[in-house]
Amino acid sequence: MAFPHPDPVLIEAQVFTTLPASLRRTGEPSDWATKNRRGAAVDSFIEGPSFDRAGNLWFVDIPFGRILRASPAGEVEQVVAYDGQPNGLKIDAQGRIFIADFKNGIMQLDPDTGRISTALGDADSESFKGCNDLHIGPDGAIYFTDQGQTGLHDPSGRVYRWTPTEQRLECLIDNVPSPNGLVLDSSGHTLYLAVTRANAVWRLPLSPSQRVVKAGLFLQFSGGRAGPDGLALTRDNGVVVCQTGMGLVWVHDALGVPIAVVKSPTGLGTTNCAFGGPEGRTLYITESDSGSILRAELPVAGHPMASGWGE
Repeated sequence: MAFPHPDPVLIEAQVFTTLPASLRRTGEPSDWATKNRRGAAVDSFIEGPSFDRAGNLWFVDIPFGRILRASPAGEVEQVVAYDGQPNGLKIDAQGRIFIADFKNGIMQLDPDTGRISTALGDADSESFKGCNDLHIGPDGAIYFTDQGQTGLHDPSGRVYRWTPTEQRLECLIDNVPSPNGLVLDSSGHTLYLAVTRANAVWRLPLSPSQRVVKAGLFLQFSGGRAGPDGLALTRDNGVVVCQTGMGLVWVHDALGVPIAVVKSPTGLGTTNCAFGGPEGRTLYITESDSGSILRAELPVAGHPMASGWGE
């Protein structure tokens, strides 16, 4: 019997920009590398891409606690370095920059001054396991993952929703083996969650009372050295999945059918992505193995982010 859907279109990504030698921390010790790379030397590990309204692409460097910014022309500069392990970064409708930091919780960056401050450092005095990524809903609520070192051996990762205006923190689910990237669908009724160590993406419906109900498996992957990492949403309510450790980014329709797959021309570390470009059809991807940002033109546009980029 023939497969009921056409094969996904294969798209070869191109290098948009790469960290210049002046910004690579070659030979410098890193506590992150010691504990997560068995001491192997790293000069960077970039993640968390997010556009501001001016078209600048902000991203992070986890092992060296840096926030960086690439101009629309691809010129990269360091904005700030601090004592932390920034992993996810998102910009809200007011232009405020929020960071999911593995060491410190949810941080906030003033883009004008470069000042870093703690926005949410704990859950009612209980330390987080290690925050990984975040998503800002249309109402300003911040959804974030508390991953730590969880996995199939310890399925206790958590997903939180934090409403800064009310200082209300809610744990939506607490039994996830390595929660990572996350994104709301366009209706705000479903939260998609990358579950890295299970090599899967979960679908978390939100009830009218905003509880997670009927959590289920949406996509199952196989192979690779890691699994699904960063997620994004298309204008058609499809889910984009960065499969780090495979050098691939999968583009699905709203039913989860793959319509395109983007292949990295450099390394396998396709960690996260963000839509940009004049029509919102260009996908920008952090490739952590080479310290590069890739880009690819997709057959579908991205859903506008909270910052308004793409509107």
